[in-house]
Amino acid sequence: MQQEKPRRSNRERSDTTRAAILDAARDLFIAKGYADTATPDIVAAAGLTRGALYHHFEDKKALFRAVLEREAGHVAAAIELSDRGQGSPRDALLTGASAYFDAMSIPGRVRLLLLDGPAVLGVAEIAAIDAAHGGRTLREGLAAAMPPGRLDGAGLTATAVLLSAAFDRAVLEIDAGAARDPYLGAIGRLIDGLTGR
Repeated sequence: MQQEKPRRSNRERSDTTRAAILDAARDLFIAKGYADTATPDIVAAAGLTRGALYHHFEDKKALFRAVLEREAGHVAAAIELSDRGQGSPRDALLTGASAYFDAMSIPGRVRLLLLDGPAVLGVAEIAAIDAAHGGRTLREGLAAAMPPGRLDGAGLTATAVLLSAAFDRAVLEIDAGAARDPYLGAIGRLIDGLTGR
């Protein structure tokens, strides 16, 4: 006797469809770039209809933003997992930087998050995505490493933004073929300078 497969809920079907669209879009955005990726290509790659795409996403830009949010979430999760709560706040910042470098080495992430993302969505929207994911962790780590009273809230936020930009620039260099260790060392020196070590 053949057993019946459990029936999936509407929510499960919807989540599966959304994930298929995101996966197909990610692959095409990496391979062709945002401008050269058309929605018919995405739905064909996902094996779905345009109606399914527009049920989940307002337009191609909203889909691109969702792809970037998912990628940023993966990066932030990798950084969070790297912190085992052992060592100094400085060590945690360096461990987080190393985890960021690792997470950004996943093929396509540099293009999506650091090149096409700002060009398509704008710097402010990318900053909002970052703030919703890894930006908070960096700010908290920097606050823990700073001597008390060294920076006020606005100064701490600005310093975290600039340190994040240094991480991004290092990743761009590493992605272009530069050795990783000198950049991790430079990040350590930046952190030491910022925290007065």
